[in-house]
Amino acid sequence: MCGIVGIINTDRRLIDGSHIREAIRIQRDRGNGLGGGFAAYGIYPENKDQYAFHLMYEGDRKSPIVAKVEAYLQNRTRVYQSEEIPVYPNDRVAGGPYFKRYFVKPLAEEIRPDQSEEDYIVETVMFINRMGGAFVVSSGKNMGAFKGVGYPEDIADYFHIQDYKAYMWTAHNRFPTNTPGWWGGAHPFTILDKAVVHNGEITSYGTNMRYLEMFGYFCLLQTDTEVISYIFDKLTRKDGLSRDDACFAMAPALWEEIDRIDDRKKKKIRQVYGAAVVNGPFGIVLTHKDGAIILNDRNKLRPVVCARTGNTWYASSEECSIRLLSPEVDELWSPKGGEPVLIELGADTGTREVA
Repeated sequence: MCGIVGIINTDRRLIDGSHIREAIRIQRDRGNGLGGGFAAYGIYPENKDQYAFHLMYEGDRKSPIVAKVEAYLQNRTRVYQSEEIPVYPNDRVAGGPYFKRYFVKPLAEEIRPDQSEEDYIVETVMFINRMGGAFVVSSGKNMGAFKGVGYPEDIADYFHIQDYKAYMWTAHNRFPTNTPGWWGGAHPFTILDKAVVHNGEITSYGTNMRYLEMFGYFCLLQTDTEVISYIFDKLTRKDGLSRDDACFAMAPALWEEIDRIDDRKKKKIRQVYGAAVVNGPFGIVLTHKDGAIILNDRNKLRPVVCARTGNTWYASSEECSIRLLSPEVDELWSPKGGEPVLIELGADTGTREVA
């Protein structure tokens, strides 16, 4: 089950969150009220050069973990601004954890010679997540994630998503099967500028999790999807793989197919990154600062439909969500299994590459 939607304006035109709310609302039957969430890019133009940390705290503002996390951030970063994330409880989502956001930059003198600034931020996120009682919901620049327990339209109203304007939106309607329905386990899952919404099941979660722990990524949110954002970050940012190659590493062809076409590069990726293979049925929309990726497992066991109207691109579990947003489209297609759709942002227009 689960429902996913992505809206990507490659000309960086801002639209408010009412559009993505409606697009995911009509996929209500794909969820069961145990998780909904959104990721938005371009929402903090006045703080666009700072990392926007969205924190979810168990308890309320007086909880000791709040002071503990803030002391840690003060020692590790320069905090330019901090504030509560406004929430609006309603009869469908009466309340939840305490949410706060911080706009920060690393303290240059604290970054080790073997670290990049982004390595430092990832290390900071992982440390906070292991403190107990606090979780970093998102940590990218000029973007943020909003999620919780409820149907997505109810979570949208809880955070007043319509008050935010973004050029790229994703949404998720959750139907958990073998993992708990809790606020931290709702989608999207993020690290730095990457955010993932996912429909399916990751049967390789244990292998993926142990692989990631060797490189300083810790999966603590009790949902299998978390590994996808971390794997993609490692492959592209730390290992320098192209986005196309990273997608192949996560959803590779069968060995017999690789042998048949005798592709040495793909053989090498398959051998080196065997523990990064994401097994199981899945359809994902993965957004990042430069665009978006739509990817199915190689057998395409979960539905994803893509479309384009001018400079706006869509991805969805259901065509009805796309038609609601744009009754007439220039292109409409269903990506093949294991073949990523790569959408790149541009100054005026976007490009799409089907790898």
